[in-house]
Amino acid sequence: MARFDIQNASNATMGGENQAELLCEMGLMYATGRGCEIDLVSAHKWLNIAAIKGSDRAAALRADLAQTMSKSDLAKALRAAREWMTMH
Repeated sequence: MARFDIQNASNATMGGENQAELLCEMGLMYATGRGCEIDLVSAHKWLNIAAIKGSDRAAALRADLAQTMSKSDLAKALRAAREWMTMH
């Protein structure tokens, strides 16, 4: 599933109308285990990035997800999103 992750993340940085929605879908993929194992840290990371890029849907999903996560996992997700945003 890493190839999907990298390929879609790269496409999302190119711009376009669906950028935030693509990132939101990646977050949902990890949150639900659709085609991969459930990974709430990665789910929060992608939902956070999608919210930053303007997805209201991702912002709501991110808030719901954050309530179910430990403080440690939430910190990991925030660091991962910050690192991704710095590099892209």
